[in-house]
Amino acid sequence: MDALNQTRVTQFVFLGLTDNWVLQILFFMAFSVMYVLTLLGNILIMVTIVFTPRLHTPMYFFLSNLSFIDICHSSVTVPKMLEGLLLERKTISFDHCIAQLFFLHLFACAEIFLLTVMAYDRYVAICAPLHYPSVMDMRVCVQLVFALWLGGTVHSLVQTFLTIRLPYCGPNIIDSYFCDVPPVIKLACTDTYLTGMLIVSNSGTISLFCFLALVTSYTVILVSLRKQSAEGRRKALSTCSAHFLVVALFFGPCIFLYTHPDTNFSSDKVVSVFYTLVTPVLNPLIYTLRNEEVKNAMKHLRQRQVFSMKSCT
Repeated sequence: MDALNQTRVTQFVFLGLTDNWVLQILFFMAFSVMYVLTLLGNILIMVTIVFTPRLHTPMYFFLSNLSFIDICHSSVTVPKMLEGLLLERKTISFDHCIAQLFFLHLFACAEIFLLTVMAYDRYVAICAPLHYPSVMDMRVCVQLVFALWLGGTVHSLVQTFLTIRLPYCGPNIIDSYFCDVPPVIKLACTDTYLTGMLIVSNSGTISLFCFLALVTSYTVILVSLRKQSAEGRRKALSTCSAHFLVVALFFGPCIFLYTHPDTNFSSDKVVSVFYTLVTPVLNPLIYTLRNEEVKNAMKHLRQRQVFSMKSCT
């Protein structure tokens, strides 16, 4: 045991996305722009919802929470990735690696639960509109958001505990650009088959079952739309198609990464970039371009800002 403690890994080294210097510079410029757009786009959505009274509804309350989670989820990995693209040796301390792993799973799981809650919200709004005000009042919405954060915390604590209980005595090379459970436990100096299966069953089961619940919800919604008016169908389809596109963009990579224990890290890195960077920057575009209420609210806020500036001068 003393020998194990003496040789315990204190830091990990990332291999990153590529060792080609030209590609690293190109990736740095492209990903920096995408990260800034992620921050600006999601902050804009949150500010628009907060300062527009007519958007103080359950759907937009959940949307503002989604924007907040997207900012947090992207910020867990992207700044460290950008730093690594400029450094020859990409390192992270053991403690910081575990912290990154914890928050990555916290925000990812919270987003999975939130997308499921948003699907339930649309199901009640479209299939039981008369009961919607009583079923989805603000008190219930706050309770659901609290529950999804609690669920995400429990999931992340389980993943983190399963990871840190393993001994790490070398090697310390992670074939990725951030700390996640599969590549980290691969470095443990003990048999990790059972732990790997527990981790895969935890993350994979949550992703798969929530995705199936979402598909079921939207199937029921599509069937119920036959009873709606043409205008009602158009509005419902516009809202639901945007939401389902976000679901597909997020759940697809999650299910791919966490439902197979034998990992091909080269393909996983591409998928990881997609769901930690591409999806968060696409969400604001999807919800604003396909949502007239949000676009009109943004225009109104901009007009109010211009009017205020003119009044000051």
